[in-house]
Amino acid sequence: MLEERFEVRVADGKLVGHRGGGGQPALLLHGGPGLSDYTQGLAGELHALFDTIRYTQRGTPPSTVGPPYSVEAHIDDAVAVLDRAGLEQAWAIGHSWGGHLALHLAVAHPERLLGIVCVNTLGASTDVLKEFGETLMRDLSPDERAFAEQVEEEQERGEATSERLLEQFRMLWPYYFADPRAASPMPDIAFGSECAMQTWASIGAHVAAGTLRDGLRDVRLPTLFVHGELDPLPVKTAAEAAELIPDAVLEVLPRRGHFPWFEAPGDVRGTIERFLA
Repeated sequence: MLEERFEVRVADGKLVGHRGGGGQPALLLHGGPGLSDYTQGLAGELHALFDTIRYTQRGTPPSTVGPPYSVEAHIDDAVAVLDRAGLEQAWAIGHSWGGHLALHLAVAHPERLLGIVCVNTLGASTDVLKEFGETLMRDLSPDERAFAEQVEEEQERGEATSERLLEQFRMLWPYYFADPRAASPMPDIAFGSECAMQTWASIGAHVAAGTLRDGLRDVRLPTLFVHGELDPLPVKTAAEAAELIPDAVLEVLPRRGHFPWFEAPGDVRGTIERFLA
């Protein structure tokens, strides 16, 4: 799929992204937080179904926008990207943390959205994160697990470097898949440690305040949750969020993990097409 590179000036830097495809406009929001954009394959899968706009969020190369790294700042960036694209409204299609961000965008700026698609998303609560971590690490060797837990402790203390977090993510990558032995090669991903740690703190503050728990009840947008059955991030996080939004739809993809468009190209597109129909 041909895409056009774009830049959006925000505060002290720029957000770097790509636009391509055709159809209704859709803002793609990648996961993390703190990762660079890895949704090129998802955008390609949605080609001709959506005009996709994807970008790397603040705090991670090639984007150069610095702090604050908060949910509010990420929401403002998403709106700035829509403005730069000349769009009054678009679908928000988010993966993992990006789905969580899409839900915040729906609460804060419902007038800017045509609808929401959350793919293997973190829902309205962080209660599942302990289970997620245990599932993700259950097949690690003792040495690998010790390293992963050490990096987690460094992150909790605010001491984890981008290099350490990327090394941990690279080690864990196969275990995001339903079958780690068949995992796709990891894309070329950059990591922004400061963004990751501060955004997670902001996510936690919003969970404590009930921003999504309360706000999603008033969302009146077409909403689809797509979640892999064997994702280490448990399906219940999407199910609980779907229950908060009137008429939201949850579709579980059998035998799929956290990155279904890598594992079974066409599954996500087909699910969305059925939903739109």
